[in-house]
Amino acid sequence: QVRMAESGGGLVQAGGSLRLSCVVSGRTFSTDTLAWFRQGSGKEREFLAAINRGGSPSLYADSVKGRFTISRDDAKNTAYLQMNDLQPEDTAVYFCNRALWGYPRTPLNAWGQGTPVTVSS
Repeated sequence: QVRMAESGGGLVQAGGSLRLSCVVSGRTFSTDTLAWFRQGSGKEREFLAAINRGGSPSLYADSVKGRFTISRDDAKNTAYLQMNDLQPEDTAVYFCNRALWGYPRTPLNAWGQGTPVTVSS
């Protein structure tokens, strides 16, 4: 069974940075497209970024382009999301999932627990 385990969230002041991690288990990680999403309180889940197998190319939502960077370490079965210049509107629970590169906004597996990020002003 494929599982995603997100970590690295926390409380940060506006303008600060966090690095999220997503460990994928249950399948060969290196062949997958990985994507990050978030869901704020009372909001729908939002696509943020995706990275294709091999580490390139990557794709970003306009809301995070230039501030967030997605990366992966296939040896560790781990994807990362480096988040810089965080703002209160970035407050949400962050999730990762597998996807197909042609459909990066469509998750393939059940969601993990996510990792919460709170940005104070």
